[in-house]
Amino acid sequence: MTSRERVLRTLEFDYPDRLPRHTWWLPIAAIEHGEAAVSEFKRRWPDDLGTPGVAIPALAALRQGDMYAAGTYVDEWGCKFLNLQAGVIGEVKTPQLDDWSRLDALRLPEECLQVDVAAVNAACRATDKFLLCDAYPRPFERIQFLRGTENVYLDLAEDSPALRELLRRVHDINCRELEVWARTDVDALVFIDDWGSQRGMLISPSQWREWFMPLYADYIRIAHDAGKKIFMHSDGNIEAIYEDLIRLGLDAINSQLFVMDLPRLARLAQGKITFWGEIDRQHALVAADAAVARQAVRTVAKHLYDPRGGLIAQVEFGPGTRLANIDAVFDEWTRVGPPPTAA
Repeated sequence: MTSRERVLRTLEFDYPDRLPRHTWWLPIAAIEHGEAAVSEFKRRWPDDLGTPGVAIPALAALRQGDMYAAGTYVDEWGCKFLNLQAGVIGEVKTPQLDDWSRLDALRLPEECLQVDVAAVNAACRATDKFLLCDAYPRPFERIQFLRGTENVYLDLAEDSPALRELLRRVHDINCRELEVWARTDVDALVFIDDWGSQRGMLISPSQWREWFMPLYADYIRIAHDAGKKIFMHSDGNIEAIYEDLIRLGLDAINSQLFVMDLPRLARLAQGKITFWGEIDRQHALVAADAAVARQAVRTVAKHLYDPRGGLIAQVEFGPGTRLANIDAVFDEWTRVGPPPTAA
């Protein structure tokens, strides 16, 4: 199978020849291990998923600095991130909208709509990988970047009309951005938002359903109306909303499986959604002994592996991750499932 066929069969529970592979690389990987080691790893374990990688010059022109460098970085919304460690992403310390009087002056980055469709389609034709779009709407995180996290939680508690208006504006441009990408030849759209703490949701599930579930329903509708799949990422314990995401029709979810009750999660969701990873990056991927990473794979396989599909072998390379452990992860996944068929 080609990578694209393999991922599609996984998402549709149609017996892929093996689990698709996907590694997320933060720049700190090359800082800690060197470019040569990272390149060799990518050669040994090539990804089945990717992105077109087509930049939008007008959007890039709005940004200042390097997102992954130590120091200050300003994104296309004007949010200023302070980064103390090279190779990872910083945090917004001074939100633009700490005073609601500035809301009407907020500039939306309309430049995100200037996608070079012809270049994206050419990139899609040039590979057999399953390609995700290069846009990542994140409504909950975006309002925190703009308003400040503490302020957002207070606004939610007070049912602030101003927050609803901010969220409406953010959601509107998110929808328009995804609609542009839905007209390209990418295989799937993506949205992201970190919703969980180590133990549970950051807001109540009922409040999440009122404020944010309708937004996600729109993103999923845009993708499916265009014949695309749609993927979501969320850190933390989000077990409480898994069934909601399934009801919305989400195709694949990347979440921290090891901070949730994996057996219960399997009962709730196995066979109903594709688990887009992940292997425990808090403990297994940074462990001194690669056997810990192998055991993590066996744990996921025990509860979530299905020969029909529904599972992507995904890992994230963050600070302290050991290359030997990720190598062990992918090697262990080759031991799971049916034997390879002859070429």
